[in-house]
Amino acid sequence: MSESYFFYDLETSGLNPKESRIMQFAGQRTDANLKSIGQPYNFLVKLANDSLPSPQAIMVTGITPQMTLADGISEAEFLKIFNQQISVPQTTFVGYNNVRFDDEFMRYTNYRNFYDPYEWHYKDDRKRWDLLDVIRMTRSLRPEGINWPTGDDNISTNKLTDITGANNIEHQAAHDAMSDVVALIEVAKLIKKHQPKLFSYLGANMPNKNSIVKLLHEGMPLVYTFGGYSAHPQKTTAIIYLADFEDGGILVYDLRQDPLVFADMSIDKLKAIINREDEATSTPFFVIKPNKCPALAPLSVLDESSELSIGLNKTTINQHLADLKKYDHELSTKALKIFNGIYSDRNFDSDSVDFELYDKFFDKSDSAKLTKIRDADPKLLSPSEHIFNDNRLNRLILLYKARNYPKYLNSEEMNEYEAYRQKLLFDGGPSSRLSKFVTELASLEKDSSLTQNQRYLLEEIKLYVESILPSDLD
Repeated sequence: MSESYFFYDLETSGLNPKESRIMQFAGQRTDANLKSIGQPYNFLVKLANDSLPSPQAIMVTGITPQMTLADGISEAEFLKIFNQQISVPQTTFVGYNNVRFDDEFMRYTNYRNFYDPYEWHYKDDRKRWDLLDVIRMTRSLRPEGINWPTGDDNISTNKLTDITGANNIEHQAAHDAMSDVVALIEVAKLIKKHQPKLFSYLGANMPNKNSIVKLLHEGMPLVYTFGGYSAHPQKTTAIIYLADFEDGGILVYDLRQDPLVFADMSIDKLKAIINREDEATSTPFFVIKPNKCPALAPLSVLDESSELSIGLNKTTINQHLADLKKYDHELSTKALKIFNGIYSDRNFDSDSVDFELYDKFFDKSDSAKLTKIRDADPKLLSPSEHIFNDNRLNRLILLYKARNYPKYLNSEEMNEYEAYRQKLLFDGGPSSRLSKFVTELASLEKDSSLTQNQRYLLEEIKLYVESILPSDLD
């Protein structure tokens, strides 16, 4: 197949990809001109009984666990379709905030089900592209031809529903995955039509990790747009390369910030700013991950109008760049020490093997054995057979069988799985997942403004959780 885009969206049982699950998957393939290719994909995914849904999430999507059990397919079935039919060579996966949300769910779901967590979006010239920052950059630099919405507080909003509403794009059901996919394709067409050069530039470079690395290493100032940038409402600034991290991240400096302010600052003071403990001063440092398709463009993209839009002109950028050159080594040395310390302090302890995706990569020997589990007759699949060097994979076998093929568990396997569920979901008293679920549910039930349908959804969630409780907790 030639190069294509695959626009996709998920509805999930919660926000945390480590413990929440995909409940709906929808997607549509298009060609480079955004013309649909083939039929869309749209299906529910069964929610396994070792995961408690967030009542708030169910209220948003309207998808109950009972609906997934009645009309959905298992994660194993879903991933067979995904990896054989959807994740084909030369596919660029496109979404709206997908790099930070949907892609993470896809990684964890592949990991739990004995697929490589990453190959689906990089192997065989596959890529991924997030349109959220494309939309932000278009708004801040090239807004012409598109109606840009604001919220009740008159502050810019880039919610997909607001953008479609402002531009008369049909968006039948927000938070239905298929409806969101169709709407996103139309928004992409809108940007491509009115700002074709910017759309083409970002489409050629953002999904390409090597292009991003090369662009940053050239050492020229770049325009950078990202949602976490709080120093200006348009989320856009100019940055310059400082240094590389061992994990592939790249340290950059925000040229909106005067380097002379930070030149003689102590490490402790800088650390407080970076950690946002000092809210009076914006951090001058960012870490860009080239594999997360950051929105970067040459400084030449700034014209008089866009300089006004982002509140930053080339004169200020060049002055700060000149001052930075006097202190860049000292500042980058301090920043690297601070960030390396922050990374080393992270706690990766978990209460489930599901959480351990990022502990390390699978070795080649184990990667070659993944198909042995996926292709095994579930009746004969033995969780006690430790065939992997990586014990995470050995520990996942029982969970894989229980979630996808529960009727084939023998009594010993069932007892082991029930003990796992008991500890994971219900142990821990007030801090257990069950207690947190009950607290969230009770809070929602007190809301007097709930509609009849919303109260029905809460009742369905309650009935579902009661149905999966171990007998001694009924």
